Amino acid sequence: MTPDSSLPTVSTAVADVLAARTDHLFGLMGNGNAHLISHLTSAGFGFTSARHEAATVTMADAYHRATGRVGAATTTYGAGFTNTYTALAEARLARIPLVLVVGDAPTTGARPFDIDQTGAAAAVGVTTLIATPANAAAITHRAFDLAARTVQPVVLAIPYDCATAALTEPVDLEPLPAKEAWQPGPEELDRIAGLLRTADRPLILAGRGVLLAGATTELAELGDRLGALFMTSVMAVGAVDSPWNLGIAGGFTRDHRLATARQADLVLVAGASLNAFQSRYGTLFAEGTRMIRIDNEPAEAMAHPAVTDYLRADLQVALAGLLARTPAADPARTWRAGAPEVAGETYRSSAPIEDPAEYGPDGRLNPRAVVAALEDILPRQRSVVMDGGHFIGWAPMYLTVPDPQAMVLVGTAFQSIGLGFGAAAGVSVARPERTTVFVTGDGGGLMGLADLETFLRATARGVIVVLNDSAYGAELHQYAAKGLDPTAMLIDEVDFAALGRAMGAAGTKATTLADLTALTDWLDTHDEGVFVLDVAISQQVVAEFMTASLTAGKRL
Repeated sequence: MTPDSSLPTVSTAVADVLAARTDHLFGLMGNGNAHLISHLTSAGFGFTSARHEAATVTMADAYHRATGRVGAATTTYGAGFTNTYTALAEARLARIPLVLVVGDAPTTGARPFDIDQTGAAAAVGVTTLIATPANAAAITHRAFDLAARTVQPVVLAIPYDCATAALTEPVDLEPLPAKEAWQPGPEELDRIAGLLRTADRPLILAGRGVLLAGATTELAELGDRLGALFMTSVMAVGAVDSPWNLGIAGGFTRDHRLATARQADLVLVAGASLNAFQSRYGTLFAEGTRMIRIDNEPAEAMAHPAVTDYLRADLQVALAGLLARTPAADPARTWRAGAPEVAGETYRSSAPIEDPAEYGPDGRLNPRAVVAALEDILPRQRSVVMDGGHFIGWAPMYLTVPDPQAMVLVGTAFQSIGLGFGAAAGVSVARPERTTVFVTGDGGGLMGLADLETFLRATARGVIVVLNDSAYGAELHQYAAKGLDPTAMLIDEVDFAALGRAMGAAGTKATTLADLTALTDWLDTHDEGVFVLDVAISQQVVAEFMTASLTAGKRL
C-alpha cells in the first residue's frame, strides 16, 4: 500500500521544524534522508548539496562560524553517516552548535550494512536523539535547543522505517533543565579588580566566550580604563576594535607583537581556551606573569599551569562587575603611554618584517611575502577560510578581516586536513555579500577536492589561494628535519589553477610576486566568479607556530 503523501510523516515533520529553525540545509541525498530533503526543496527551501558527506557537516560548521546561527546538515545512514565522522569530531572539539539529521537502522533491527551510529557519535562526545512518529517535531526542536545550549553538535536520527511513517499522538518531552548562572562574589570581584588596578602592564586576552556572552563592550572599556593592551584568540579576532590590540594570541602572533606581549606583568584571560597553540606552547607570556582567568566552567575543568587566579562566573556579569570597580587610570601612567608605537602605523602594518625576502632558500616563493602582499590585493569585505595544515601559519598573521565571523578555520581543533572546500562553501552561502577567500595547502586541497565543485557552485565571488609547497609541510618540518625519509611527505607538483579552469574558474600559477597582478586584474574586472591562485611556495620556510612547537619539544 502506497503511503498517503498528503499526511504528515516523521520526515516532513522534521523538515518543517528545520525550515522554522534555520534558513539553509547542507546535505547529500541518500535512502535515509530522501523524503526529508524532497519535502524542503519542493517548497523552495535553501539547500546546498555536497559531493562528499564530510562537506555537509563542514558547511554547516562554517555557516555557524560565519553567522552565529545553529547550522544544519543531513546525510543518509551507514556510509553516509561515517563519511561525516572527521567533520563531526572537528565540530565537537571546536564547540560548534549544529544539527546533523541522518538516516538510521530500522526500529525492527539492524540490517547487514547498519552500524551503531549512536555509539559511534558518542565516541566523539556527540549526543544522538531519535525521531519517532510520536515526537518528530518536538525532538527536532530539542536538537536545535540542545545544540545552542551546549554549544555542541547534535545528531538527530530517523530510523529507516520511521521516515515515511505517519505521525501519532504527540508525547511531551521533559523540559531542558534551566541553565545555571554563575554570579561572582563581591569579595572576589574586589580582589581581582585590585590586582588589575595595581598592575603596571596589564594585558587582556579575549576568547570566543566573550563573543558568546555578548561582553565585548564591557571588556573593551575595562581595558581602556586600565590603559591595557589586548589580544584575542583566533575565533575572536577583531572582537576588540582598538589600536591597542596586538592581534591573535599564540602561534599566529607577529614577532614584534610577541615581544610586546611578553612584557605584560598581568594577563586577564576572558573566555579563551589557553590551549597549547593559543599559549604558544607556554611561551606567549614571560615566565612568572600573573594570569587571572574568568570562565563559567568548573575550576577543575579549566585547570592550567600558568593560571594563578581563577574566577568562575558568567563573563558579562563578571566583566561588568570589574568595570564598576575600576576607575579610569591616569593615561600618562599606563602601559600605553610607555608603548605608543603599538598604535602606530608601522607597528600595525602587514609588512612581513619577520622575513621580507621574495623567495625562500630553495628559490620558490616566500609565503610570508605572498600573503602580506595579498592583504592589499584582496577586497576588504572578505571572509577568510582556511583548511588545516602547516600553511595556516601565515594568513592569520597578515590578513585582516572585518569581524570575528570572517576568520574561519575548520580542521584545527581535530588537527585534520581536507575539510576546507566544504567549509569555504558554507561561508559563501552564509555571507554571499563578501568575497570568500579560501586558503589551503596542496595536501588538504587534494584530499577535499571533491568539493571544489561545491565551492564553485555555492560562491558568488571567491578567491582560492593554494599555498603549494608540493609536500605535507607539517610532516616535512617535524620529521624529515630529524632524518626520516621524506618520500611519503612529498607530493608531485599539482597545478590547482588548471584544475579550477577545467571546472569553469579563472586562475594562474604564481612563481613570482609579479604574478599576483593576474589576481589584481581579475578582481578589477569581475564582480562574480572564482579565481584560483596557485602559489609555488618554499618547502624551506617554516611557520612560526611550527618553530614554537618544535622548540618546545612538541609534535603537532
